[in-house]
Amino acid sequence: MILDEIAGMLGDPLMQRALLAAMLVGLAAPVVGTYLVQRRLSLLGDGIGHVALTGVALGWLVGNAMNLAPHDMLAVPGAVVTAVIGAVVIELVRERGRTSGDVALALLFYGGIAGGVLFISLAGGTNANLMAYLFGSISTVSSADLWLTVVLTTLILVVGVGLRTALFAVCHDEEFARAAGLPVRALNIAIAVIAALTVTVSMRVVGLLLVSALMIVPVAVAQLVSGSFRRTMGLAMGIGVTVCLSGLSITYWNDLSPGATIVVLAIVVYTVVALARPALQHNRPHDPHPHVPDDVDVDVDA
Repeated sequence: MILDEIAGMLGDPLMQRALLAAMLVGLAAPVVGTYLVQRRLSLLGDGIGHVALTGVALGWLVGNAMNLAPHDMLAVPGAVVTAVIGAVVIELVRERGRTSGDVALALLFYGGIAGGVLFISLAGGTNANLMAYLFGSISTVSSADLWLTVVLTTLILVVGVGLRTALFAVCHDEEFARAAGLPVRALNIAIAVIAALTVTVSMRVVGLLLVSALMIVPVAVAQLVSGSFRRTMGLAMGIGVTVCLSGLSITYWNDLSPGATIVVLAIVVYTVVALARPALQHNRPHDPHPHVPDDVDVDVDA
């Protein structure tokens, strides 16, 4: 009986697109989140999400002016362009200093929400039209959205994983990276751009208001059990895929919001691992230098 229901879910074209999109988002979001956590910019995804909302509304406005059907055909491309521009602006503002940066970031965040509401009104829509983008609507994933998700996820993984060593150096110590001759500004902008792409990729699955959680919580879970940057990223990707697919499967049989279910499931995993961590590490020998490979083997039975 259960196998028949699972087979029915996997045979549904809508769920096939939804599961593939969820898997891609689960892979990409923790990759970017690993860098954001390392840089102590865990809430950057929220800021970019606010800015991307203006792009959604602008895409809707342009689509309405061009008489496209549906009117939100350009919503995702509009979000991509606006989010990338906003992320680059945020990164450049961050370089200017902490005091002026906080005020400028606040203006961008709140201006993004206000711009989204304003432009969607000008397009003849209502605030209800933005709900699918704010909280996710996996049922609206079309084949075109899926192909765009595949392309953007591939780009995120190529940059995030392929340039991992250089990006980690910049995130860990910008001054050292600059002294080593790395293009620090270009790498910082690269992180901002892939963060913007991740926000727009995740928009359909968890929504703009919850995307930051999917970027950060799997990384937080991985950090509880892993001591290296490489292992943390790999484990976070696995956790991201697991919670996305599990949460989406739960909503197939229950009338629940996919985005909220995925995020709550991720937080539950974090809570369980955090509570179990002391017991798991109680009998583990303490290594004062976990990042230094051991070069001496000690026979404890001798």
